Amino acid sequence: MSLALHTFNGVLASIPSPPVSYIDLGPIRIHFYALCIIAGIIAATLITNHRLTKRGAEPWVVIDISILAVPLAIIGARIFHVLTHPNFYFGEGKNTWNPFEPGSVWAIWEGGIAIFGALIGGAIGAYLGCKWTGIRFWTFADALAPGLLLAQAMGRFGNWFNHELFGLPTDLPWGLEIESTNSAFPPGLPEGTLFHPTFLYEVLWNGLGVLVLLWLGRKLFFQWGRLFAIYLIWYSAGRVVWESIRIDPSEIILGLRSNVWAAIIGILVGLAILIVQTRRHPGLEPSPYQPGRGRKDLDADVQSQDNPSDFVDVSEPPSEETSAGATATSTAPTSTAPTSEAGAR
Repeated sequence: MSLALHTFNGVLASIPSPPVSYIDLGPIRIHFYALCIIAGIIAATLITNHRLTKRGAEPWVVIDISILAVPLAIIGARIFHVLTHPNFYFGEGKNTWNPFEPGSVWAIWEGGIAIFGALIGGAIGAYLGCKWTGIRFWTFADALAPGLLLAQAMGRFGNWFNHELFGLPTDLPWGLEIESTNSAFPPGLPEGTLFHPTFLYEVLWNGLGVLVLLWLGRKLFFQWGRLFAIYLIWYSAGRVVWESIRIDPSEIILGLRSNVWAAIIGILVGLAILIVQTRRHPGLEPSPYQPGRGRKDLDADVQSQDNPSDFVDVSEPPSEETSAGATATSTAPTSTAPTSEAGAR
C-alpha cells in the first residue's frame, strides 16, 4: 500500500497502513513500534526534567528515578497483557514458559504490552526512585503527567506500523486500510473493508490532553498529585471509548472488555486522588523534596575561579601603623622610615 493518503477527486478516501513495520540492519531487526516507544520515553524524560527543574529539583534527577521506573513499567505492561489474554499463553498446545520457542510469556519482542500494567509497574518504580532521590512522589507524578501522555500518543503510531488494534468497520473517509490477509481481519468481510483508526483517535485525544495538562499545570491548585489525577481521568475516559470500538481479541468480563474495566478503574482512581489530595493538602507544596532531603548538587565542590576565597587580596593595606606588639608574617624593615608601597607587598 502507498504511504500517501488515498484520495478520490481530491477528497480523503482512506488512510493506508504502512507497507513495512521493521528494518533489518544485518542480523538485527528493528521494529518501528519499538522506536516509537523509545522516542516516547525520551520525550517524556525531557519534559519531566524541564518541569521538575522549574520546581527547584536537581537537574536530571529524573534519570535516577527512571532507572527503576522504566524497567518496572515494561515488566508490569507485559504481566498485565498476559493476565488479560490468558488464552494466548495458557492451555493445551501453548508454549507458556519456553523462551526459546515462539509464544511464551517471556517473548515481549513478539508484541503484547498493556499501558495500564505499565502505569502500575511504573508507579511502583517511581515511588522507589523518589524514595532514593528524596523527591516527593506526587511532585514527580505531576511533572510527569504531560510527558507521559505525549509518550502514549507517540507509542500509538507503533500500532499503525503493526497493522493492529483497529476498530469496527466504517465507511467514513478516514477509514483505515487493513489487508484481508491480516490475522486480525474479521472473517466474512469483503476485501477492501475500512476500519476505524483507533490509533489515530487516541493520538489526537492524547495530544489535546497534553495541551490541557500543560495549561492546568500553570495553576498552583494542581499540585500534590492533582494534575496526575486529571491525567488518569482524561486518558482513561478516552480509552473507554476506543476500547469499546476495537475488535482485537480481549477477555470479556460482565459484558465489557477487560481494558474497558481497567479504564473505568483508572477514572475512579483519578477521582479518588483528586478528592483525597485536595482535602489533605489545601496549601502549596513547600518543596519538590521530601522533609529532610534536598538538592545534592548545591553541596558539590565548585571551580576555583567561581570561589572568591581562592583569590589573593591585592587591595591597598590599612593606613594605620602596625602596633608595636603585633606579629608579622614577614620580616619587617629595621629602619624607622616609612616603608614604600612596594615593600609593603
